[in-house]
Parts: sequence; C-alpha cells; structure tokens
Amino acid sequence: MRAYVYDDIPGDQRLPHDSGNPISLNTLSELGVIYKEIPIDEEKQWEKEIDEFAKQRGYKNRDQITVTREGLGEAYEDKIKSFFDEHLHEDEEIRYILAGSGYFDIRGINPPHADRWIRISLTSGDLIVLPAGIYHRFTVDSNNTITAMRLFQDEPKWTPYSRSLPDTDERAARGEYLEQVKSAKA
Repeated sequence: MRAYVYDDIPGDQRLPHDSGNPISLNTLSELGVIYKEIPIDEEKQWEKEIDEFAKQRGYKNRDQITVTREGLGEAYEDKIKSFFDEHLHEDEEIRYILAGSGYFDIRGINPPHADRWIRISLTSGDLIVLPAGIYHRFTVDSNNTITAMRLFQDEPKWTPYSRSLPDTDERAARGEYLEQVKSAKA
C-alpha cells in the first residue's frame, strides 16, 4: 500500500497521478480508514487471518469481484467510469485484494488535505476498510485487472450515493462520519 496526494492533472484515471506528497498511515487513520497487510501465502494462512479479522469486526458475509476488460467486455469502460464517480456508502466498504492492483481515492477533510483527493494504491495482500460516509472513488490501474474479496456486516449490498446528487451531503452516514473524524481529532 502506498498513499499520496492525487496530482489533479487531467488524464487517464488509471495512471498513478502521484503528486510526490506522501500520506502517512496515521493520516489515513485520522480519516477513519483502516489498513492491514495480510500477505497471500501458499499455505493459505491469509484465509485464517481474514476469518479472524471478519469475526472481530462482525463481518458475516463475503463475495469476490473481478474487474477485467475480458470479464466485463464492452461494458468495461463504462463500469470503470461509474466506479470513479465520487460517492459514499451507508456501510463500511471492505476490500481485500487477492490479485491485480488498483486505486481507492478518498476525499481529505482536514487541512492541509481539505477537499483534496488522497490516492491509495493497493495490490495483492492489502486490506482496506473505508468508513461509512467517506467520499471516495475507485479505479483499476493501467494493468486493467483486480480481484478483491468484499466483506459485509450483513447481507451484501453496495449502494453508492453520488456526491453530485443534492441530498448526499445530508445523508445520516455522512454526518456521522464527519462527527467521528471531528471527535477523533479532539
């Protein structure tokens, strides 16, 4: 995992867009992001670690998603663009990268990163938890392939609320997220 300020230079979203300004794990933690490295090994020890992590956090369900040009066919470019729309969820978004690589961009809320994108580069063995209510987006990188395990606290659901909609900022999950971040800083 590597995190840094997104450079905001127009161009292909799948490129690194690395501004050269690194972001620490501490900064990610202050934004409510949980990161854990669980290397994928041949003995499948990683499965036990994922099971334990899921048990600790109350994740009851999981599935697997693979995003590739071959798998999505003609819908690939449209799907990648839809993932890249800035949005939030009312539940945590949990991803454990099994293969491939990609980027989660999260919206900073505190100076010096207020309203800037923070890019988190993930590869095989990286686990990330984005809190409910955080604005984010996702894209594969230029390799155009990623396979991830998705974990859920209840029945699998993935409802994005686009920031472009007029009431998204007023959603309860957004308010609760901002309060959590504010109280964590105090």
